[in-house]
Amino acid sequence: MSANLIIFPVFHARSRHVAQAINRYKADLRDFSFLMFEQFNLQEVLGKEPFSEWDPDTIKEVMNQVYRFATDVTGPLNQVGDIEGCKLVDGKVIVPTGFKEAWDKLYEAGWRTIGVSSDHGGMDAPSTVAVLSDELLSGSNTAFNMYPGLTLGAAEVIAEFSTDEQKHIYLDNMLNGTWGGTMCLTEPHAGSDVGSSTTTAKNNGDGSYSIKGSKIYISGGDHDMADNIIHLVLARVEGAVPGTKGLSLFVVPKIRVNEDGSLGDANDVQVSSIEHKMGINGQATCALNFGDDDGCLGYLVGTVEHQGMRQMFKMMNFARIGVGIQGLAVASSAYLNALEYARDRKQGSSIKDWKDASAERVAIINHPNIRRDLLEMKAKVEGMRALITKLAVHQDRIKALGDSDDASKDYHEGQMNLLTPLVKAYSSDEAFRICEKAIQVYGGAGYLRDWPVEQYARDSKIFSIYEGTNAIQALDLVGRKLGQGGGKNTKAFLGDVQKFISENEEHEVLKDAVANLKKAHGAVGASTMKFLGWFQGNKMANIVLVAERFLHMMSKLAIGWLLLEGAAIAIKRLEEVESDSDKAFYSGKKFAALYYAMNILPEVIGDSKILAAADESPVEIDDLAFGPV
Repeated sequence: MSANLIIFPVFHARSRHVAQAINRYKADLRDFSFLMFEQFNLQEVLGKEPFSEWDPDTIKEVMNQVYRFATDVTGPLNQVGDIEGCKLVDGKVIVPTGFKEAWDKLYEAGWRTIGVSSDHGGMDAPSTVAVLSDELLSGSNTAFNMYPGLTLGAAEVIAEFSTDEQKHIYLDNMLNGTWGGTMCLTEPHAGSDVGSSTTTAKNNGDGSYSIKGSKIYISGGDHDMADNIIHLVLARVEGAVPGTKGLSLFVVPKIRVNEDGSLGDANDVQVSSIEHKMGINGQATCALNFGDDDGCLGYLVGTVEHQGMRQMFKMMNFARIGVGIQGLAVASSAYLNALEYARDRKQGSSIKDWKDASAERVAIINHPNIRRDLLEMKAKVEGMRALITKLAVHQDRIKALGDSDDASKDYHEGQMNLLTPLVKAYSSDEAFRICEKAIQVYGGAGYLRDWPVEQYARDSKIFSIYEGTNAIQALDLVGRKLGQGGGKNTKAFLGDVQKFISENEEHEVLKDAVANLKKAHGAVGASTMKFLGWFQGNKMANIVLVAERFLHMMSKLAIGWLLLEGAAIAIKRLEEVESDSDKAFYSGKKFAALYYAMNILPEVIGDSKILAAADESPVEIDDLAFGPV
């Protein structure tokens, strides 16, 4: 499964800054193994269908190979893509130097389709392996990895909802990198209000529809790495009802595909512009016009109209988890780079020698405030990874159950649904904050392009905005997910946390931390009841005002629990291991959990009080009182 690696030259970009093909990406594969095999016991589903070809040793070797690919191929192009960006030439997008070669190598190695069925050239890997592989690829070069990531998401929608004929035409070419893929929802006037879409689809009576309209913020909307781009476009068939219920989903190729699979004429899909962004500059975020010359043909996904949102939610959920992975990936590398810098950079004397002006200068990792910032970043990164891995393991256990044990499948599916908005919103919010803190560790150096963390901060800001802003994720959580199945998924989640609390309240090392977890658990439970009262009393503004606060409360509870669960395992391992590296690793797990429990979990209690107070000043203030017109 090893990849053939390529070396990219240093070159001068359009900026006066020199874009150097030097890898700055870092990852901690030891933590990956701990989560998979020590905390979440992924080995319990390996060796069985559909994972009969996988075992722990194979997974570890694959992770090593993907990490090597990330550091040798995509990582060196991260700053290159940032500085050079994409260009629109004669209506076509040209990607940064080296991206095309990396695209070809990625598909040759098979790393982006590692979790895809072997029927379509994939490796049938567990979702957990695919998710952690995606962390490596996203962290090494977020902008680049979005191109194949969105292609995979579009292919999965076609695989689940399309006709056999459409699958035959599109799937293999999308999964082997011959064609790219996108999803096209957002329109200039509508933003996140997808139901206001005005893109139209006219039934031509021959199986095709004439598509007409404009979409914006389309990631990977065009590029020169693939021979064709397959757009999934939400549009309203003439006569359909207003709102989201009237939307249908269409396959709209950039270049028409003949019956024999060969490419035909251009399909009247025009790139009107590339967005000029704060970050992810190597990603072509396009504005697309469909049917300006009345020559754009689309094909209904499946056979039934008005199923567009249900079908698109498949890709949106895939993308939301993917955004959480992006946040984790970038935050992790920002932390590990800051850690390396803190160990190397000498400045100031030890606090122990604060009275001695002539004392030896020490590495800044010796300063208490820097140690605090590093430990907070470590705790949050490892907590986010634990949360995302847990979601993926739920999915793997569903697959391993097959057609049996409906009760267990319901439980795992319910937890996946509940955790998805937490993964997307908490990980993306914290990614930007962790990157900001990493810059602070560097000091003035972190503000320079000579170091990677300023790009990480710029790249990560988009994560909380796209694939549904985090306010939308929070409303999805409190408005839909908390009450799903009569609230049984939420009760199961709180029950899992309570079980850990009950088993560890008297833990010799963790009891004070578990006491904080218990208080946070009670605060989250009480806050869910507040929402119930507000729904019943039709106090919808109250819900909207505090939904994001609650999402972070629930996320902190989940992460505090998972970190302490990992710490309990690590403390036992510390009694067994002998090597210095093992002792350091398990000690790190213990202290990360203790820090989070003693410094972050108490925020949940304070937030619950703010939530309960139901301050309505933001909706009571007059518009003119905000400031000058």
